[in-house]
Amino acid sequence: MDIDARGPRFGAAVTAAVLAVVLVTGSVWLLAWQTLAFLLGAAGGVGRSPYGLLFARAVRPRLGPPTEFEAPEPPRFAQVVGLFFAGLGLMGYAVGPGWLGLAATGAALAAAFLNAAFGYCLGCELYLLVRRVTVRAE
Repeated sequence: MDIDARGPRFGAAVTAAVLAVVLVTGSVWLLAWQTLAFLLGAAGGVGRSPYGLLFARAVRPRLGPPTEFEAPEPPRFAQVVGLFFAGLGLMGYAVGPGWLGLAATGAALAAAFLNAAFGYCLGCELYLLVRRVTVRAE
């Protein structure tokens, strides 16, 4: 079943804000929270992530009906990619090297910002690329 395309974009906006605060403060705990949010989104889909639940309960009821839908698999894969980068960042901040924390968190922030500001989901595009390559290989 397709999902409201505004939900993942809302989640990306919240994610971008959280990751920007992480870069400014260096908060390992806040990055750990974001890593958990990515994990929940990867495991259960974006609708079951904390930001997806917030969108469904607090934001979507205040909006008109959705006009654009998307398949749930690409945004879910994007959560896996975000989980990878947030995990790398968490490792860098927690045990070092510090530059790894900054670089991985910055990469995740850049991807989240692109989705939030322009509706361009890098993880979704990567999912489509992987699908094309694996379908041709079969």
